[in-house]
Amino acid sequence: MLGIKELTYTSMISFLIVVILGPIFIPMLAKFKFGQTVRDDGPQSHLAKNGTPTMGGIIMIVAILITGLTRSRVSKDMFVGLVCIGGFGFIGFLDDFIKIKMKRSLGLKAYQKIILQFALALYVSYYQYVTSPSATQITVPFTDSVINIGVLYIPIMMFIIIGTVNAVNLTDGLDGLASGVTLIVSTFFMIYAGLVVVNPEIAILAAATVGACLGFLGFNSYPAKVFMGDTGSMALGGAVVAFAVLTNSVLIIPLVGGIYFAEAISVILQVMSYKLTRKRIFKMAPIHHHFEQCGWPETRVVFTFWIITVVLAWISIISVF
Repeated sequence: MLGIKELTYTSMISFLIVVILGPIFIPMLAKFKFGQTVRDDGPQSHLAKNGTPTMGGIIMIVAILITGLTRSRVSKDMFVGLVCIGGFGFIGFLDDFIKIKMKRSLGLKAYQKIILQFALALYVSYYQYVTSPSATQITVPFTDSVINIGVLYIPIMMFIIIGTVNAVNLTDGLDGLASGVTLIVSTFFMIYAGLVVVNPEIAILAAATVGACLGFLGFNSYPAKVFMGDTGSMALGGAVVAFAVLTNSVLIIPLVGGIYFAEAISVILQVMSYKLTRKRIFKMAPIHHHFEQCGWPETRVVFTFWIITVVLAWISIISVF
């Protein structure tokens, strides 16, 4: 079992790597004109963010990789976790690079994203299915009940992985929102992996993600000096699903990651409502933009979503203990 001291040291190392790399890497992004292209159909107040350096998620990925590899033995779980984070981050990097190169707000085509995400989700799901004897035994939060999903494990996990990664990606729409929410979610998984299921490699990986998110917030909180881009948001989504899948706790994601869930559901409901009735449920989706359109300052939306995530994390801790 890892102690709080070891996990704190791990987070500090990752935090320092981001803090050191930020002032070096961000000017490089600006120099090479790797700037954000804000969508015209988004909030008009966000158009002022056009040109803000993006792809800053690379800093977080580097910090997590270095910290994970130096603070723990490279076990199979650690390797798969790093592949999940780096792999989804690479898909996001391709998306960002195409946006910048083509000077447009859309990068990879939908089918290209799905193929790459499908392959990575299949790899992670298959690994856990063949290596963890209890993989198919899914524990229901707040109860002692266990659901045995048997041979359906791989397709169900793939659906959860792809859905969660894209939900985290949707959450990255305001300064500091995705990085702050994921910091809190990762803190929960750090405690869960370190103290409950006792998977030290995943606890280390979660601690590294906590430190990376905290360091990045220094550059990404309002007004953001850099955006994480799809590079960062998809890497963070990969981190969350890696923690959950490798600790066999995927049913906790809708609870501790309730904000991710709300963001994704708001988009799904908005699209369905408009296609069926030509009416919109929200003023704008994802839901963080709805609150902006209601007159909330960006900082108020972000802070409120952080507080909600802290409450959900506490409830999640209660549910697993």
